Amino acid sequence: MSTSDWMDLLLAILGGAIRVGTPFLFVSLGECLTEKSGRINLGLEGVLVFSAMAGFGGAYLSNSAWVGVLVAGACGALLALLHGLLCSLPRVSDIATGIALMLLGSGLAFYFGKPLIQPQAPQIPSLVLGAWSSSPQVQSALSINALFPLGVLLAALMAWGFGNTRWGLVVRMAGDSSDAARALGYSVNGVRIAATTAGGFIAGLGGASLSLYYPGSWNEGLSSGQGLIAVALVIFARWSPWRCLGAALLFGGAGAIGPALQSIGVSGGYYLFNAVPYALTLAILIATCSPSRAVKGAPMELNVSR
Repeated sequence: MSTSDWMDLLLAILGGAIRVGTPFLFVSLGECLTEKSGRINLGLEGVLVFSAMAGFGGAYLSNSAWVGVLVAGACGALLALLHGLLCSLPRVSDIATGIALMLLGSGLAFYFGKPLIQPQAPQIPSLVLGAWSSSPQVQSALSINALFPLGVLLAALMAWGFGNTRWGLVVRMAGDSSDAARALGYSVNGVRIAATTAGGFIAGLGGASLSLYYPGSWNEGLSSGQGLIAVALVIFARWSPWRCLGAALLFGGAGAIGPALQSIGVSGGYYLFNAVPYALTLAILIATCSPSRAVKGAPMELNVSR
C-alpha cells in the first residue's frame, strides 16, 4: 500500500474507533459504576439489546432521536433496577441473576422488536469536526456521534466524583467494605441498588447509540455480545472511568479494522478482521487471569476479588 493508503486506513480506523467504541464506552462506564458499589451485572447484554430496541421504538413513535435516547436510558435503568432488587435478597447470586437478566432483556427485545425491523427512525445527529479540511477521509473520521462527547464528559465526572465527592466515597465504601458502610449508617443494599440503576441508565445510552447512530437500525443481532465484552473491558480498565474511555476506543478501533480495510479496497479476510474484538477480549482475559493482577484495583466486595 502507498503512503496515502496508509493514511486513509489510519483515519478510517480513528473514525471507526469512535463510532464503534461509543456503545462500549457507555456500557463500560455503567458497569464501572455498578462494580464500584460491590455488585456485578452480567445482564448488560440484555440491557443493551432491550434499550436499543426501546430507543429505536421511542424515536420511531415520537419522531425524535433524543426522545429515543431518553427511552433507551429509562428502559436500561428499569432492567438494572430489577437486577439490583433481586440481588439484594438473601442468598441470591449476582452472577446467576445477571445471566437471567440477559436472557430476559434479549427475549423482551426480540418479542417487542419484531414490528421495528423494517421501519426507519430519526437518527442521532453527528458533530462535524472536520469541516476545516478538504479531505473527505478527514471529514468522515471527525464526524462523530453526538453522544460521544457526553460519554467523555461522563467519564471525567465519574473519575472526579469517585475521588472528590461524598457520594463517590459512599459508593466506593459499599464496594470495598460493607461493614464500614453499615457502621456509618448507610444502607449497603440501597447504595448498590442506586448504583446499579444509574449504571443501567448509562448502559442504556449505549443501546441508543447502537440503534440510532451506528449501525442505526434495529435487528436481533445488533449487539453481537458487546454487553458481555464490556464486563471484561471494565476489568481490563482496572475500574477506572478514564481507562474505560481508552479501552472503549481500543476495542472500537479493533472492531473498525475490517471496514477500514474494505474502504481502501482490501476485502480479503474481512470476516477474520471482524473477529478481532472477540480475540482481543480473550487475550485480555488470559493476560489478567493471574490472581495478583485480577484483584488489583478491584472493589473488595466483588466476587472476582474473593
